[in-house]
Amino acid sequence: MILRKHPAAGLALAFLATAFSGHYASAFPLGKKKPAQELPAAKLTASQNQLIDKAIIREKEVIKLLKERAPLVETYIQNMRPDDKLVQAPESDQHFLGRVEFGRIIGGEKYEINEATASGESHGKFGFFRHSASFLTGLGSSLQLNFSETGFIQMLLMDSNDFDRQHYQFSYVHNEFLGNTPTAVFDVTPLGKNKTGRFFGRIWIETRDGNVVRFNGDFAGSQKDSREYYHFDSWRTNVQPNVWLPTSFYVEESDSKSRNRSLKFKAINHIWGYSLKVPQKESENTSMDVVGATDVSNDAQDVSPLGAQRAWVQQAEDNVVDRLYQAGLLDAPSDFDKTLEALATNILAYNNITLSKPIHVRTLLTEPLESLSVGNTIILSKSLIDTTAILSQDGAQQMGNLNALLAFQLAHIILGHRLDTKYAFNDRMLFPATSVFNRIPMHHTAEDNAAAAKKAMELLDAKELVGGQQYFGLYLQQLQERVKPLQALNEPMIGDGLVKSDDDLTFWMAALMAKSPKLDMSNLKQQAAMPLSSFLRRDPWTDQMITMHPAFEPLLSPADKMPFEAAPVYIKLTYYKPPTEGAAPPAGAPAAGTEAAPAANTDTAPAANPEPAAGSTAPATGTANPPQN
Repeated sequence: MILRKHPAAGLALAFLATAFSGHYASAFPLGKKKPAQELPAAKLTASQNQLIDKAIIREKEVIKLLKERAPLVETYIQNMRPDDKLVQAPESDQHFLGRVEFGRIIGGEKYEINEATASGESHGKFGFFRHSASFLTGLGSSLQLNFSETGFIQMLLMDSNDFDRQHYQFSYVHNEFLGNTPTAVFDVTPLGKNKTGRFFGRIWIETRDGNVVRFNGDFAGSQKDSREYYHFDSWRTNVQPNVWLPTSFYVEESDSKSRNRSLKFKAINHIWGYSLKVPQKESENTSMDVVGATDVSNDAQDVSPLGAQRAWVQQAEDNVVDRLYQAGLLDAPSDFDKTLEALATNILAYNNITLSKPIHVRTLLTEPLESLSVGNTIILSKSLIDTTAILSQDGAQQMGNLNALLAFQLAHIILGHRLDTKYAFNDRMLFPATSVFNRIPMHHTAEDNAAAAKKAMELLDAKELVGGQQYFGLYLQQLQERVKPLQALNEPMIGDGLVKSDDDLTFWMAALMAKSPKLDMSNLKQQAAMPLSSFLRRDPWTDQMITMHPAFEPLLSPADKMPFEAAPVYIKLTYYKPPTEGAAPPAGAPAAGTEAAPAANTDTAPAANPEPAAGSTAPATGTANPPQN
């Protein structure tokens, strides 16, 4: 996990570490005052009662399954401030990433902070903690709040101990489709005198098997805490037959003192890596026999010192890619990765550059804006792809942005900027099974980045690409306005950030800003950057990236732009469809819990031409529909 050094502003992430006070705390005050009488719910039909009974049973199965898993959990928080033009804007942010061993924190004891590591080194209030939920506990401690499972865990499970008819009253609301999944919607109210930590809100139960697939609301608490409650919306996806696991939840809280009803903070949480896999090339051969290879050992040559050096570098690069994948930080190969590979190949072709090995592209599954090249593999972070995915009829703006991102790391490859060979040692990247992730410094030096930026500008000056330079320049203008409040988003976890350093917030590719029109937030025809999670979604079981195909939403005011902001979750739910028997699913096929996505079109995804034909123009040259001045 990355523990930022930013001060805990406001109530940021308090929702992860406190027993929540509920919407009904004032209606049912504790202490000497007598609780108000509970209104009787409308009588449920026999089928509705059966569905609720199924949901209670299925929830216990979900809890049992979660206790056997240790997925990755990422939380990103934005503290907001009022803004006259945009209603609200980010004021500061925080980012946290770790693996959580649910078996230790579901229904477990409250956690005590161990202020020192095993070596005796103290890390203060954000120190090393005893359990895998340490970062939740640490934040709660820093804010003088008590960690309880009613914080983080109940946003995934509602009530991990007492979700039943003895503790909750259910009232039918209506039927509703979530994506392709039919659901019955019920309001849920806690029963009894002691409602502290009980869920109060609404649940969606899919009608085929009785699984809760969505729930939102808050938690009833003590009168003392009634001013500090947080509303959340939690979603699950169907990752395996009749298995719906927590995937994402969104949290926000309004600022009661704001005249324009701006938010106090908002946060997004994602969970993935329920079934982390070893790289495919290692898992394919389970036998000790060498299958499908010709024995040429008698003809093998000795390795020269130069050959040994190159093999050593290659081993370091292979280790990085394999370990990042095994740790759940890198996506499983997908068709979208192939699209990016084709774009990178086009850039080389337009510049008449030939490399000895083909270019590969993968996606880093985390939020910070960063990129990296490992050998001939380019890695782009998910949020870097999401926030540059501006929709247009010809796809030119998204394409121009992707070309700029790829050109920067292609330049590193062309210039021979290699990874530190210390990663050739297999113990250099051993990620703990259930712990926090610290920063892995694999970024290039400042000198290498400066040289790569210069080379990238040369690559983008190719006649087929020069028209697209304006788009990424506009993107950087938008980021420049928010780079100070969004420091966590701009702090790379592994590779190279867009900004030069914490002390120098200028951009490596700043030369592109002079080639773009002036940023104008009032111009509704100009969209410089997208909100987070705009284009890709993680499959929580396979770690593949799923390309989303959202409907076009016109901008009605500058507040609709929301550049680089966290936004509510809304997942197109569908039932799990197993791969066709006897045929392996293609790389990048929609994973568990999603239906087959339609072919990419120019409104939502970049087109890919593996090799540009002679005299042809690359996809998205940036000549059509330029940003409005």
